Amino acid sequence: QLQASGGGLVEAGGSLRLSCAMSGGTFSAYSIGWFRQAPGKEREFVSAFWRKTTAPYYADAVKGRFTFSRDLGKNMVFLQMNSLKPEDTGVYYCAADNRLILSSVRVSKDYDYWGQGTLVTVSS
Repeated sequence: QLQASGGGLVEAGGSLRLSCAMSGGTFSAYSIGWFRQAPGKEREFVSAFWRKTTAPYYADAVKGRFTFSRDLGKNMVFLQMNSLKPEDTGVYYCAADNRLILSSVRVSKDYDYWGQGTLVTVSS
């Protein structure tokens, strides 16, 4: 089970830090992804760790502004979001899968486990 938190309302240029906790499993055995869904749009990839690598992948839209980190001792992951823009608004979801292949790390439908989402609103 995944539990995402940390969303909120922030002005453009501000920062938020999202957290995702896992129960019933350990993040070290899973590929972990962050996805977001804006109103009226499809869910899109934000960032992910593939389970066999130590460096995260980022969508071009967030590269250089977002940082995905893991605290495996606490079994938590974090998405530090800086220089937020109004277009970053949406519900952010963490997802996990323990059989994901590398080519699917950006594909939301290939993740088996999902958190409930946390809303991020960036005002202009």
